Amino acid sequence: MIDLHSHILPGVDDGARSLQESVEIAIAAVRDGTTVMAATPHVRDDFPTAAATMERLVLELSEILREKGIELQILGGAEIAISRLKALDADELRRLGLGGNPRYLLVEFPYLGWPLSLETEIWNFKQRGITPVLAHPERNPQVQEASARIAPLVAAGALVQLTAASVDGRLGRRNRKTAQALIAAGHAHLIASDAHWPGLRRAGTSTAAAALRDPELARWLTYDVPAAIVQDLPIPERPRPREHTFRRLFRF
Repeated sequence: MIDLHSHILPGVDDGARSLQESVEIAIAAVRDGTTVMAATPHVRDDFPTAAATMERLVLELSEILREKGIELQILGGAEIAISRLKALDADELRRLGLGGNPRYLLVEFPYLGWPLSLETEIWNFKQRGITPVLAHPERNPQVQEASARIAPLVAAGALVQLTAASVDGRLGRRNRKTAQALIAAGHAHLIASDAHWPGLRRAGTSTAAAALRDPELARWLTYDVPAAIVQDLPIPERPRPREHTFRRLFRF
């Protein structure tokens, strides 16, 4: 599996608080079946992580994991607040590309409120050849009230990333219900751990994949789409969900 949302880098945001915790996250990810993980530190007012800092820490952590024999490839990236998108110049945005691909940006969907300018922002980025990937919109109350609100953003060209702990129910019924509604509607494209530290949203996506009870759809969400982003390939066609998948997703 390929996990394109994590806070594995030590000491830069509310994720791993030490190098030891970074290593613990990596070990847990490998045990869960993850082979590639994007380090996506926050880039927002309270955590204004610079691309240079992210790149340095990715190299340092990668070297330590190699020395310890931990077979996890660490790629670059960032989780960028909507308010910071216009403040970053083109070179900084390029270097913060998701999974090292400058044609994708992981954008933090707000936990409260509805970003009125987001559809326009998505359209503008798509005109520049950049695809925004919206992180965890299922955790926003407005989306929980009406998940169809995401449809225009997907139509404008965005991809949607769900948190694994939402899909499998660890983050509660409302998050699970909304995540499943987005999957059923075809408005979800990736599942990622959003791992912060060993005690908060553990690394790995296997329990979320298993919760779908549809191996082909699970692979598409946890490997096929993330791999296409990392390798800069076209996003593969979504597999047709099995009939029981829809019955399960709509049985709230």
